Amino acid sequence: MNYGNLIRIALRALNNNKFRGFLTMLGIIIGVASVIAMLAIGQGSKRSIREQISEMGSNMIMIHPGQGRFGGVRQSAADMETLKIRDYESIRREVRLIDNCSPSVNASGQVIYGANNSPTTMYGINRDYLDIRKLVVEKGEMFTDHDIATSAKVCVVGTTIVKELFTNGEDPLGKTIRFDKTPFRIIGVLESKGYNSMGQDQDDLILAPYTTVQKRILAITHLQGIYASAVTEEASEPAIEEISAILRQNHNLAADEEDDFNVRSQEELSSMLSSTTELMTVLLACIAGISLLVGGIGIMNIMYVSVTERTREIGLRMSIGAKGRHILFQFLIEAVIISVTGGIIGVLLGIGASMVIKYGIGWPVYIQLYSVVLSFLVCTITGIFFGWYPAQKASNLNPIDAIRYE
Repeated sequence: MNYGNLIRIALRALNNNKFRGFLTMLGIIIGVASVIAMLAIGQGSKRSIREQISEMGSNMIMIHPGQGRFGGVRQSAADMETLKIRDYESIRREVRLIDNCSPSVNASGQVIYGANNSPTTMYGINRDYLDIRKLVVEKGEMFTDHDIATSAKVCVVGTTIVKELFTNGEDPLGKTIRFDKTPFRIIGVLESKGYNSMGQDQDDLILAPYTTVQKRILAITHLQGIYASAVTEEASEPAIEEISAILRQNHNLAADEEDDFNVRSQEELSSMLSSTTELMTVLLACIAGISLLVGGIGIMNIMYVSVTERTREIGLRMSIGAKGRHILFQFLIEAVIISVTGGIIGVLLGIGASMVIKYGIGWPVYIQLYSVVLSFLVCTITGIFFGWYPAQKASNLNPIDAIRYE
């Protein structure tokens, strides 16, 4: 069997119907390009989320009050007052797998400077919070342990607060702002971090000693949360187990009682968001893959037309010695050429579309080699699958009936 000759015959047949061949390829082209672009967007989003979480502290552990029952009534976490300073001190002292730990209380309100004001959130924390959340003081300095001990009215602000309050370009260091009628002196400005993957402005915040926020803003003695960082990302889960054991002991919980606190790690959040993004990526790829199915049906349809149009040609070839397998491979090669050519154009179009999305729209895009190879293989298999039956039909034609066909 001369495969080179069969390929030349197939190419000649396609060349005689260029426009029809291109329209047949179009479904494959759109399908392959869509799959590559959708997978690139999905993978880009997944990597972006992981990078954003890593910037926030991939080994961060968050401890918050849990739901609890009092008098048969289940209260929400926001109403619980189960976390105390002694819990923070126990965690800091006893958990071997953490290297930073900070109490946390926060209050939302209006911050005012002169005639300017802005809604924001003030976080009451200690110095370790900067390392836990990967924050950096760009100008000025962080408040000291002495400021925490004396509940000093000092604060460190994000760049969004600076832009909103100091519209004339004044140096914010040393200036006094008011939050909930309480004056605070700015001693530092944080380095800008921009927006995170969930669209939250990470620069719209004020940091103050947790004792100051507790006493002067909220008038509470309990903590709303505790933040810690594990020594490594892999140590997060063992650290959570240690923290849970210490808190259960501190809160005198019996073995059959549920926790009155929640402990979560950034790795858990990252896995949850990644799985959600992965699901959306698969869904988008499946939707895009429908185009490949439509393209395959187009190949089958056009091959049927081609077999019908060339029935007499098939009869003549078989009458002078061509065997059924020769006819089979001739039409099968035509189908594969259509799908492979469409696949190559689709790959180039998909990569080009991904680059346009990345640099034109600014979306996170990441093209993986496997998505290109997978799309190309699928379109090749599609050509073989949908081209086989028409080719088989052509190879089974009776030479005499084919020659007589009008």
